[in-house]
Amino acid sequence: MRAIILLSLWKIFQWMINMKNIVVLGCGLVGRVMAEDLSLKYHVASVDISQANLDKLKSKHVKKICSDVSDLSVLQDIIKDYDLVVGALPGFMGYETMKRVIMAKKNIVDISFYPEDPFELDKLAKENDVVAVMDCGVAPGMGNIIFSHHDKMMKITDYECLVGGLPKKREWPFEYQAVFSPIDVIEEYIRPARYVQNKSLIIKEALSDTELVEFEEIGTLESWNSDGLRTLIQTMSHVPNMIEKTLRYPGCVEYLKVLRECGYFSYEPVEINGNMIRPIDLTSKLLFPKWQMKEGDEDFTIMRIKISGKENEEDVEYTYTLLDRYKNDTISMARTTGYTCTAVANLVLENKFDKKGISPPEFLGDHFNFINDYLTERDVIYKVSKR
Repeated sequence: MRAIILLSLWKIFQWMINMKNIVVLGCGLVGRVMAEDLSLKYHVASVDISQANLDKLKSKHVKKICSDVSDLSVLQDIIKDYDLVVGALPGFMGYETMKRVIMAKKNIVDISFYPEDPFELDKLAKENDVVAVMDCGVAPGMGNIIFSHHDKMMKITDYECLVGGLPKKREWPFEYQAVFSPIDVIEEYIRPARYVQNKSLIIKEALSDTELVEFEEIGTLESWNSDGLRTLIQTMSHVPNMIEKTLRYPGCVEYLKVLRECGYFSYEPVEINGNMIRPIDLTSKLLFPKWQMKEGDEDFTIMRIKISGKENEEDVEYTYTLLDRYKNDTISMARTTGYTCTAVANLVLENKFDKKGISPPEFLGDHFNFINDYLTERDVIYKVSKR
């Protein structure tokens, strides 16, 4: 009996010393959830410039590092001893941080919504033998994975994704709360929206083509063009019709259009009392307190994906629906985004996904079942119907 106990203890010791080490860059609402989820299985460190953010970590198993990773030397020193980097930084830091992580020859899975073309880093990642998965959230993210999963089984003619993260409590005037950097949210309102129609790329301003859409349990929401297709425009160019639209409560768009047209979202500095100020910096400073989730606030994430085409010579349409709500003291957007990312992090750490170079989430279509099961275990449920 003693020998069996000693053998068991030895196996546990071996398992502990062989555990992979992960560092999560960013400890905001989403980064915090990812660090805690990964700490159930791995050694995890969380890095943030704000000690207040780090102090909100619930898990005692996550190492806290208060540092500014925008400093190249600081970033290199922090990540050198880790097996995987998980990125959860604001979009304006995302591209450059991913580039620096790749140059340090570290694998990375990232959720940053940055405007730059990620494929410009593909050659660098391959030269450094690095696996780099970007846009690994809910949409872009899980939506791309679902799309790719069906693309391998049928000839798709139409892909439509409607998605939004909204507060349970509607408060005038915006009826919105942000779980990301305020500048990242504003980017959705100013970045030109691209979609594909009859194999032609269409570019319109964000917030255009508003439509009212009915959802069970939620009621009427308003959709509008946003730039959520991103890499799908290039990687799924054989699909003739593709569009992604963002969802908000009806009426929100008009307020945002007024602010945009009046220049409040502009990056061009203006002179005020001898000081040059970017309007977007002032706007984000003013709006963030109104958009910030407060203690006790709850949210929900809603997504509906429709995929149409030919399967076994028959016309089919698949509809995926996600309605996820705040639960277990965790906001829904952090769970739906974060757990998609941590599922993929597990795939990379277990060498089940080892494609070198830049990989958008649609490159993980073969792993749909693993990722979907991982989400289901965490009570993030995608319902699917076929007709």
